[in-house]
Amino acid sequence: MYLTSACGYLLFNIANFVLNLQILALSVIMLLFEAGVSSGLENQIFQYIDLHQNEFIQTLKEWVAVESDSIQPELRQEVTRMVELTADRLRAMGTTVELVKLGSHKLPDGQSLPLPPLILAELGKDPQKPTVCFYGHVDVQPAKKEDGWKTDPYTLTEIDGNLYGRGATDNKGPVLAWINAVESFRALKLDIPVNLKFIIEGMEEAGSLGLEEIIKKENQRFFSDVDYIVISDNLWLSNRKPALTYGTRGNICFSVEVRCGERDLHSGSFGGIIHEPMTDLIALLDSLVDTSGRILIPGVYDDVASLTEEEKKLYEAIEFDLEEYKNNSGVKKFLYDTKEEILSHLWRYPSLSIHGIEGAFHEPGIKTVIPAKVIGKFSIRQVPHMDISIGEHQVIKYLEDVFSKRNSPNKLKVSVPISAMPWVADINDPLYTAARMAIKTVFGQDPEMIRDGATIPIAQTFQNITRKSVMMLPIGAADDAEHSQKEKISRHNYIQGTKLFAALFLEIAKLHGQLQEASNTTTTN
Repeated sequence: MYLTSACGYLLFNIANFVLNLQILALSVIMLLFEAGVSSGLENQIFQYIDLHQNEFIQTLKEWVAVESDSIQPELRQEVTRMVELTADRLRAMGTTVELVKLGSHKLPDGQSLPLPPLILAELGKDPQKPTVCFYGHVDVQPAKKEDGWKTDPYTLTEIDGNLYGRGATDNKGPVLAWINAVESFRALKLDIPVNLKFIIEGMEEAGSLGLEEIIKKENQRFFSDVDYIVISDNLWLSNRKPALTYGTRGNICFSVEVRCGERDLHSGSFGGIIHEPMTDLIALLDSLVDTSGRILIPGVYDDVASLTEEEKKLYEAIEFDLEEYKNNSGVKKFLYDTKEEILSHLWRYPSLSIHGIEGAFHEPGIKTVIPAKVIGKFSIRQVPHMDISIGEHQVIKYLEDVFSKRNSPNKLKVSVPISAMPWVADINDPLYTAARMAIKTVFGQDPEMIRDGATIPIAQTFQNITRKSVMMLPIGAADDAEHSQKEKISRHNYIQGTKLFAALFLEIAKLHGQLQEASNTTTTN
């Protein structure tokens, strides 16, 4: 009887084992089938994108031709025209578009100027699909041929495979690449595997006026069903290897005013007998950093996040070409000599930069005047876990202490005209997993996992308000020279970037489905 029972138990286990093998085999077959289907779709879409790349470049040329400079008030109508042109493009591919009015803002001269509308658009509302929201902007930095451009900044010009023009990489190129990817699905009559939303603005270069208020207002409506938010408004670390960005530094901008009297004075009549504002200001600015770039303000480094082993390994794995980075910048020597030192001081440690002095004579020639008032401008790039309010207090107190020791009768005023928090994301988030797979598919290599030393406030704003997964997915190379007199995006990056976004749709849908299935299995068990 014992033997019979044992044999029965053994047969049961064998049968169970065989059943599990069958289930596993079926799962593998399904995965291979799905991979084959996905690969077939990708190839079909990629071929379409390659065949229509000249059309995509022609559209970028039309967009670059619009002088949508949001800094100069006299060009505000061009910014609005660019927003409306973008809205028309979205409508043409079946997207529902809402143009949200942002009101107006007051210029320094007292003039009130209308803000360009904000685009909120959506395509698809299938509850079984994940919803991906893309953020971009279609305004640009100022540009004139006489600034040093070799070509007309508002005429997209191709030279040696590079597409030169203002906004080519920042940010009209990436916005169009996303739209091109969607249009490719629709042109081929393929089902787009995700629901899509767009939030596109025209005031990013001027501080994204009114944007945060709209995100707060729309959090329970427009963003309520969003699963993932993708931003493509930065660059790779190198010229050749794609990157995924998981963090940016914040920024606090300071204005330091030193005033002596009501009017400028002649240096022959008053030089040597008064406390000159410029002398005070130079001393204050000179006290901020030492020769190695270390910030001298007490307490600044107290709350900087500690370097983790995981982060250290990320730095070690990055293929960073120091000489290439120097060549891109035009600088012959950096403060640090190793890859790890350079990257950590760009991404995870604060820095202080002095930007200029208002009120000082700056034109060619000599003007022997003592300015009555000068304003120094500098900023501190903050990192997690630095607090903006604490940073403001530390800087103001330090400058007041330094100034008091000079025994100057002049008046000191320190203010903070603008600030933005740092941002960091979880690189193990499903959105990053999907992006890694898409990059491997398109570029045939794994991406660099990087931070950005600059400040892109929208990432932190989205993360804080919506609590959604936020990722920065750049398609521009390190030498794209955004804001510079040679801004460009290469034909290769523009077209491959379009493919990347198309592949991302497929990968997000695939991963989202796997996560839902795993969640359902866990719930059932």
